[in-house]
Amino acid sequence: MPGVGSTFGTALRVTTFGESHGGALGAVVDGVPAGIQLSMSAVQAALDRRRPGQSALVSNRREADRVEVVSGLFEGRTLGTPLAMMVRNRDADPRAYAPFRDRYRPSHADLTYAAKHGFRTWQGGGRASARETVARVAAGAVALQVLREVAPVEVVAWVHRVGDVEGRVDEAAVSMPEVDAHAVRCPDAAAAERMAALIREVRRDGDTVGGVVRCVVRGLPQGLGEPVFGKLEAVLAGAMLSIPAAKGFESGSGYAGSRMRGSEHNDLWEPNGTDRGVHTRTNHSGGIQGGISNGMPVTFSVAFKPVATLFTEQPTVDDHGQATTVQPKGRHDPCVLPRAVPIVEAMAALSLCDAMLQQRSRVGLGSVPELGRWPWE
Repeated sequence: MPGVGSTFGTALRVTTFGESHGGALGAVVDGVPAGIQLSMSAVQAALDRRRPGQSALVSNRREADRVEVVSGLFEGRTLGTPLAMMVRNRDADPRAYAPFRDRYRPSHADLTYAAKHGFRTWQGGGRASARETVARVAAGAVALQVLREVAPVEVVAWVHRVGDVEGRVDEAAVSMPEVDAHAVRCPDAAAAERMAALIREVRRDGDTVGGVVRCVVRGLPQGLGEPVFGKLEAVLAGAMLSIPAAKGFESGSGYAGSRMRGSEHNDLWEPNGTDRGVHTRTNHSGGIQGGISNGMPVTFSVAFKPVATLFTEQPTVDDHGQATTVQPKGRHDPCVLPRAVPIVEAMAALSLCDAMLQQRSRVGLGSVPELGRWPWE
């Protein structure tokens, strides 16, 4: 379950640190088993998919986002001690926010953070900025490698909708190369072009647009997730809604399932010809039943609101409660969806790795053959 403050997880605990315009951001990942051959190039590849400046559709902030390992790794293997990673800010520009130091930007966390902490941090969004997610993506890339020590887990997210433009995707076969083939990260090429045109349009208007990211997790073992309060979809929901700008979560059939009858919605079991023995004909449950993974692909959607920073003048109030106006400047995404894809994948990997490690400690490997064996045991 999501933890307190800046820490997420139970068996795999991730604490992130840093601000959008501070010196660096990073993550301390505690609970990674010792002896795993960790690919830092895979971690860097994940960060490269999230970084700004990668296309004309996103923020032009120039950050290489090169990851540095501070602790927990020796000769390429994890030590079982806290793994600390850091990414330095190279293109921070807090001066751009000085004109707003006494004004609350609409739909930002300026006022709520001031109410929480008793003083104003006006240099950008600070911890509320999507810049904080660089640490999550690094940690998520580690979690995915831990998961793959046990099962061939594949986590693929993509942009399902931008505004009213929706793509059509074969969820059973969609792959990361297909997703990354277009800057929007929608594998439906025709829809991706319409989405890109919409993003360019709202940017010209000084406006922003939201949408939906869809995600599928394949190869996840049965039995992950804790009964009642630690249900797998509840953990995933908490993880996804902790992402900046995320406003909605649907698991499996989601709200559409509420319009169906039980005879239509039930996922019927049948033999699948493998050692595991069964699968379901349909997957309205989204791979989770009773809060526990059933071996089918885990599917979910995350809705993201339009970015709060508009490049048009808006009315607001200052820190004395007086009416004024604000017209932000700086480097901001007109749409978070393309860069949200690797963030959704990272939070899914963190949630599922945590669930897997909890299950491993609960029953041991011998009684759950689907979980496989760690290579050193």
